[in-house]
Amino acid sequence: MEKRSQWGSRLGFLLAAMGSAIGLGNIWRFPATAYENGGGAFFLPYLFALLTAGIPLLIMEYTIGHKFRGSAPRSYGKISKGMEWLGWWQIAVSFIISTYYPIIIAWAFMYTYFSFGQSWEKADSATTFFVTDYLQLADAGTFGSIVPSILIPLILVWAIVLFFLGRGIKKGIEVANKIFIPALLVIFLIIVVRAVTLPGAFDGLDAFFKPDWSSIFDGKVWVAAYGQIFFSLSIAFAIMITYASYLPKKSDITNNAFITGFANSSFELLAGIGVFAALGFMANQTDQAVSDVVSGGVGLAFMVFPEIISQMPLPGLFGVLFFLSLVLAGLSSMISISETYIAGVQEKFNISRGKSITYGGGLAAIISLFFANQGGLNLLDTVDHFVNNYGVALSGLFEVVAIAWFAKSLKDFQNHADEISDIKLGRWWRVSIGIITPIVLGFMMIQNLRSEIIGTIDPETGERLFYGGYPIEYLFNYGWIVSIAAMFVGALFTLKKWPANADDENSERAQNKGVSK
Repeated sequence: MEKRSQWGSRLGFLLAAMGSAIGLGNIWRFPATAYENGGGAFFLPYLFALLTAGIPLLIMEYTIGHKFRGSAPRSYGKISKGMEWLGWWQIAVSFIISTYYPIIIAWAFMYTYFSFGQSWEKADSATTFFVTDYLQLADAGTFGSIVPSILIPLILVWAIVLFFLGRGIKKGIEVANKIFIPALLVIFLIIVVRAVTLPGAFDGLDAFFKPDWSSIFDGKVWVAAYGQIFFSLSIAFAIMITYASYLPKKSDITNNAFITGFANSSFELLAGIGVFAALGFMANQTDQAVSDVVSGGVGLAFMVFPEIISQMPLPGLFGVLFFLSLVLAGLSSMISISETYIAGVQEKFNISRGKSITYGGGLAAIISLFFANQGGLNLLDTVDHFVNNYGVALSGLFEVVAIAWFAKSLKDFQNHADEISDIKLGRWWRVSIGIITPIVLGFMMIQNLRSEIIGTIDPETGERLFYGGYPIEYLFNYGWIVSIAAMFVGALFTLKKWPANADDENSERAQNKGVSK
């Protein structure tokens, strides 16, 4: 087993952690979620969720990684032998995400190129260009042929990701994030400054920040706030445990968690300002209400924003900056997602980092080709929905319940964090992890399952519809089966014993006891 790598500096770790947390969802998920859940009033439950779930969970995962100095399965296994499965489950989920996440980055790469001449203006609308001309989208269940304009940038994405992963922690991942995150911040600041100076921008900002205080009493708003925090901070992806395992012994865990959490939320707020200023401009130009042009997700980035860009002064420049920001946010997150299974496989099978990258990254790259065809968007949408709701969120619920209720390790982890951190954890941390977070995640699971099973009734046809309007067979084959498969893969990996020479546990335990500030 190769000697465990370490971050070159605290800044390097923080930028890597921020790079993982700050992803595509910050730009296209948060603004719409905040707007739909009370506008300015949403920030109250959002801040509460950050302080009672987001940062406490970050502290816990940082502590696990730092204390046990191993990949997620290795670290969970040292808490309790039966918990190794949980680590492999989370790694399997990250692996699945890494097969379709680079597709979105590839789209952003192509749209950076399209922005020079606003290629979408040649079609009837930006939506038609994206769906028909670019993706050549086929019906759900029909995959069709590989789309060259997706395949080529996809190869570029994988080349960049594997290059930085291949250079290791200090010279690869750390260097990548020292480039990507400052560049992303500068580019997005330029976007925001330009957006807020456009006609109608303040109408958009008014719609974004105007509080609907009645929403505070709606339980769904609080669930939405916790869901946004949970998915945004890369919790339960095995990422933060893996990254923290590369920290030096003298590392301020709690302070690092606060910095990462607030940096992520600050960028989300910045993204909300930029997005809604641009939406206000679009509403002004098309003589519509802001509510009529609000969108989120893929639609916001590749259908709505091209329309906005076309109406702006210097559209080429703004387009390049916007889609380049998506590329940078995506790449930093993609690198962190891939590192989880590279570290896990390297330790479990006692192979070199290079071989682990070749096997893990190579397999993920091959599978990603299934999303580069004409049916790729439907497949991506379905897999992403189920993997996030019944992979990330469900494994997160298992994680907190297993650690807080069964292993009862919170006091031990608190002592470890307090020993090396300036900010001392109080009872609020154990209450947040042991009571608040499990209750909220459990409620989210019940709500999601209820919605998934019951579906909705189409008011016009009376037909029962399920997620995305996809056929139930399609959702079962590419949603439920993929999500359940991640659990079984996790169980299979636990059957293989750890190599005898992998990280001597007695030595590590002695080191952990001797850690001092």
